[in-house]
Amino acid sequence: MKLLSMCVRVCVLVLLSGILRVHANPFVVVGGLVASGTALYSYIYHERCNSNWIGYNPKGLKDDLKQKLFGQHIAAPVIFQSVTGFMSSTNSQKPLVLSLNGVTGTGKNHISKIIAKNIYRKGMDSSFVHLLPATKFFPHVENLSQYKTWLQNFIEDNVRSCERSLFIFDEMDKMHPGLIDIIKPYLDYHDHLGQISFRNSIFIFLSNSGGQEIAQTALDFWNAGLDRQKITLKDLEKSVSVSSFNNAGGGFYETFLIESGLVDVFVPFLPLEKHHVKQCVLAAMAERNLEPNLTVAEKVAEELIYFPKHEKLFSSNGCKTIEKRLPFHLFV
Repeated sequence: MKLLSMCVRVCVLVLLSGILRVHANPFVVVGGLVASGTALYSYIYHERCNSNWIGYNPKGLKDDLKQKLFGQHIAAPVIFQSVTGFMSSTNSQKPLVLSLNGVTGTGKNHISKIIAKNIYRKGMDSSFVHLLPATKFFPHVENLSQYKTWLQNFIEDNVRSCERSLFIFDEMDKMHPGLIDIIKPYLDYHDHLGQISFRNSIFIFLSNSGGQEIAQTALDFWNAGLDRQKITLKDLEKSVSVSSFNNAGGGFYETFLIESGLVDVFVPFLPLEKHHVKQCVLAAMAERNLEPNLTVAEKVAEELIYFPKHEKLFSSNGCKTIEKRLPFHLFV
């Protein structure tokens, strides 16, 4: 940043000396400086699809997964390995396609932001990161045909502008069936489609589908006296994929994306237990530059609703409401 600031000063001095040599009129000089300064500012600070603005930070992703994602011993390494393998490849055969599945509040949206943060200098604010919640962008089933055309154009236009684009489809379980199949060609093994290469883009799907199957598996392990850390990707991925495919009201219902094996990994997010919720509270306090307070963490965790009805083992909303509830215990 210091080097950038020094370069800006040098460029301004060069521009000033050049304008002064050509023009003696102060109004011309000022106008020239303004125009030149605006162009210079745009060149330096306007986001571009290059290594100044896009660059993978594997250490940052690894640290964030360790420090900011709780209760997800399967998801954390799978996501790190998938993203690292893809970003380090110089000849990807297809885009990276991940489906993050689990009940609400387990960290699916959170992890999407972490991925964006460690690839794009502006994180989720990057013009190359596109968040598409189904209920906002595709609310009405009668407009399905228009949505297909819009989505097709949207993806093509953005990847044409920057091959290293990230698309995050939120609420896949609420998306109208049939819509997502329109993007199948972009996820497949093609060098180019219409002179556009999609092989360096990333597509992430977020869904609650499969969440009940994941929770049931976690409950079965608990009832059997087994450590949840022993649950593996192999134990869950197939059931999550099948659940998504058979969910008649969801975006992956009988989709070609699953039939054709274009989703690289279905990443299961386990339901969170009370001690995970406490970790979320302590992390939220750290984000506010507050000293960790175990008493506050315990109080916030106690306020949440847990399921199943008798075991009360898993938080119904995971850590989703922590940010809203924490101030109730800080300002008393």
